[in-house]
Amino acid sequence: MCLSAVMKSVAVLVLLSLLCSRTDAVHMRDPNQNSSDPAVGLDRLDLVRRVDPRFLSVTIDASLAAEERFMSLLSSPKIRTLAKALTPAFLRFGGTKQDFMVFSPQRLRPDSGFTAEQSCDTLELPLWLEKKLKNDWTQQQVILMREDLQRKYKRVKFTEYTVDQLHSLTNCSGMDLIFGLNALLRTANNTWNSSNAHLLLQYCESRQYRMSWELGNEPNSYEKKAGIRVDGYQLGEDFTRLREMMSKSQLYHGAGLYGPDVGQPRDRRTDILEGFLQTGAEAVDAVTWHHYYVNGRDTSVEDFLDPEVLDTLALKTHEVLERVKLVSPVKPVWLGETSSAYGGGAVGLSDTFVAGFMWLDKLGLAARLGLDVVMRQVFIGSGSYHLVDDNLDPLPDYWLSVLYKRLVGPEVLSAVAFPSVGVSKRVRLYLHCAHRQSYRRGAVTLMSMNLSRKPARISVPGLGSSGTVEAFVLQSDQPGEEGLYSRSVKLNGELLKMVDDKTLPDLKGSRLRPAQHLQLPAYSLAFFVLTDARAAACA
Repeated sequence: MCLSAVMKSVAVLVLLSLLCSRTDAVHMRDPNQNSSDPAVGLDRLDLVRRVDPRFLSVTIDASLAAEERFMSLLSSPKIRTLAKALTPAFLRFGGTKQDFMVFSPQRLRPDSGFTAEQSCDTLELPLWLEKKLKNDWTQQQVILMREDLQRKYKRVKFTEYTVDQLHSLTNCSGMDLIFGLNALLRTANNTWNSSNAHLLLQYCESRQYRMSWELGNEPNSYEKKAGIRVDGYQLGEDFTRLREMMSKSQLYHGAGLYGPDVGQPRDRRTDILEGFLQTGAEAVDAVTWHHYYVNGRDTSVEDFLDPEVLDTLALKTHEVLERVKLVSPVKPVWLGETSSAYGGGAVGLSDTFVAGFMWLDKLGLAARLGLDVVMRQVFIGSGSYHLVDDNLDPLPDYWLSVLYKRLVGPEVLSAVAFPSVGVSKRVRLYLHCAHRQSYRRGAVTLMSMNLSRKPARISVPGLGSSGTVEAFVLQSDQPGEEGLYSRSVKLNGELLKMVDDKTLPDLKGSRLRPAQHLQLPAYSLAFFVLTDARAAACA
């Protein structure tokens, strides 16, 4: 853990207390107000670590290519606009379906792919085709869900078109593409058959597509999904084989390779990770694993607001980090796929306002624990945990993600905390340096969430009468507990929606009057930027 100079000019004390005031206002409280409520105190800020600038990243599930025409949705001007607002970020193309996909080249001419100029300027999806695809996608999702429930996965062929569309999206938005290869193509002695991957790499190199790679998705479940068992040692050797292939490529010899994308530790999953690390750790640039809090088929809104459920991420993360550290101490560890609930998400929950509590807490906690990248399942695709709905409109977690990108820097801050009880368990706080493209050096961003039905107070006495705070408070567009199920969100009281297909609204903060107390409304998520903090750790 790296510690830097203590913040010299301001000590921050955060007092969390129940209030009886209104929940629809965001303002400073009277600094002279007395309080004897339970508190969490932060009286020193130190730099703990820095995460990758692409810390918040996203995925597109490979099921989108199960019928290749749906990949055309990635050419929608709206999708391009939404993707660009999340940069810098990785875009991972993978998931269960990737291990049932086979590359089947169709084009004969080597120059038949997209160029950057074509894909960005002239190949936008026509509106009539977008409408038809969105209509058909609703029925396609039913087919995909049935396949997942029955665990009967059909082999799917994909052509250059899938790769072209992915590259076009990432090239035009500024994201970095990670393509997941099929690891269930096996030889007679159960080693990975790399011939199909070789064809794909050849095509991508001929098009000069700069991208990174993965091999396989959740190998711990291969036996259930395909009747094939691959142990960790063999998996590591398969990754080593892929790295050797890449080293012979002029374009990909230095490209990223990530894996093994195992599920969170339990049962044999630990064995697979340990075996992989023995034989494959040197082949990968980061170790990846997946995390979900709950089963999407039997969870409840209470789970999404339960601090004990949120804290399970720490237990699983420590377990993975300890195992990686034993073998490869300096190897970065990523959440290669993650969301609220597995099984495609929780219907009526994972795409609503309440999902934001799990998402923001995961971002804050993962950064503090030592993870370098967190890839959100899913930007667009099947299931209930997407950031963009079937009409390609942004959902609450999308707006939360954009605010995170604009306000939160990669520097994670630590603080000395006083013991806390009661309400503080339902008010969760994380500190980063503010994003330097948006704020001057020394500014601090306080990520806050109130899991309670009652408002809470945050006191920052060190700012005094000259301190400036910009507040970005997200609440449901509906009041009370019913609002938790809403698919719309307000920022400082204003409903968030796109201006048009190529324009996001202004995401402006509310400048608060200088004082010592901030109000955190009931069931709210907030970013408070302390612009005058002058934190030495952020300078």
